[in-house]
Amino acid sequence: MANVSPTRGDIATHPDVSEMRDRYARMLGGRDVALVDGPVFLLGLYCAVSPWILHYTGSQPPLMTHNLIVGIAIALLGIGFTVAPARMYGLSWAMCALGVWMVIAPWVVGSSPDTGVKLNNIIIGALAVILGVMCAGTAARSTKP
Repeated sequence: MANVSPTRGDIATHPDVSEMRDRYARMLGGRDVALVDGPVFLLGLYCAVSPWILHYTGSQPPLMTHNLIVGIAIALLGIGFTVAPARMYGLSWAMCALGVWMVIAPWVVGSSPDTGVKLNNIIIGALAVILGVMCAGTAARSTKP
């Protein structure tokens, strides 16, 4: 009977090992902002749940839905930055755009928001812009030969 149990061999015997290592090094080259991916995800989660944390679900229903959707989008960008950094860091400018939108959203989407709502969105937006610029800087550095 043949041995069909899965065995984990060393990758050193793979015929394309040098190409795979070079590609991996190229993809992760300049990943000094890997610590930013987690905060991006956490910022998105906080943005999504902030209407319930700050209790403005009753006073600002459109802004509640807005923050939920934008927060999910930011969290998905954070997951994408972690899972596929070579492909996703090009979208780091979208993170900056979402941050700018979060700053102006209380006046565009909301109806006479109070100080807590405005301050919450301004802080979330500012952090999104800062993290987006950091990710964009990493993308620019990693594409240089």
